[in-house]
Amino acid sequence: MSEHGHSHGANASARQLSVALALTGTFLVVEVIYGFLSGSLALLSDAGHMLTDVMALVLSLFAIRIGQRAADGKRTFGYRRTEILAAAVNAAALFAIGLYILFEAYRRLREPVEVQSTTMLVVAVLGLIVNLISARLLVSGSEHSLNVKSAYLEVMGDLLGSVAVIVGALVIRFTGLTWVDPVLGALIGLWVLPRTWVLLRSSVNVLLEGVPEGVDLDGLRAELAALPGVQEVHDLHVWSVTSGLHSLTAHLVVAAGQPQRDLLPQVHAIAERHGIEHSTVQFEPPDAHAGHEGHVHP
Repeated sequence: MSEHGHSHGANASARQLSVALALTGTFLVVEVIYGFLSGSLALLSDAGHMLTDVMALVLSLFAIRIGQRAADGKRTFGYRRTEILAAAVNAAALFAIGLYILFEAYRRLREPVEVQSTTMLVVAVLGLIVNLISARLLVSGSEHSLNVKSAYLEVMGDLLGSVAVIVGALVIRFTGLTWVDPVLGALIGLWVLPRTWVLLRSSVNVLLEGVPEGVDLDGLRAELAALPGVQEVHDLHVWSVTSGLHSLTAHLVVAAGQPQRDLLPQVHAIAERHGIEHSTVQFEPPDAHAGHEGHVHP
């Protein structure tokens, strides 16, 4: 992806996040107030998720704005990794909320609380409408950015939460079974937790400069080693600066007489086939490490 393409995508994501933030932030106030008034755990759990939605959207928007800053003398890759930091913070916050909801559901199953089903139903329907709009805005950007994906997952968790609250309100209204409310709250938490864990794991992998998901490091090494005149591949590193922006560095030991200018385009082509946009290669003669047998290269 070119610099222009990355900037264009970031601007589009920022617009989507801004609209979603306006919708979600406005409704959050309504849901928190009526969540307490109705006494519904399912509604309060949905309000809790919506609070993390607002936090996630604010962080995501902030990260995109900061990430668009140009590289400087201290940040040679720029500030793009702030998007991954935001995704990790959002995922950790949502994971904590999910655990709390499970604990609160357990407590309420032991000590039932009276629930006002009518208030619960009205607010949940309004919440569903808001979440549907927000999810529609964010779905396209979630395919290319962990940062936007974190916000999208939180909105989806809220959307399902609103559906669960609507079902719960109807069941309680017509049957009087108040235990349905904490059970639905727990189900919302159980749906969100595994998806949040996957997002958190992906974010941490980027922060630790792990091999990007979908990149076959062994296959990449084998292709580089198979190039004409290449005798050894070592110090091979592949990592992500941010979502979809992968980098590679490698040292290639090349046979004497092999033109390096012929190898370089082939190396870049192999990297691009593996989804790596930025590659830096150092060519070395066969005797480059003579006298350094004790040094081990990965």
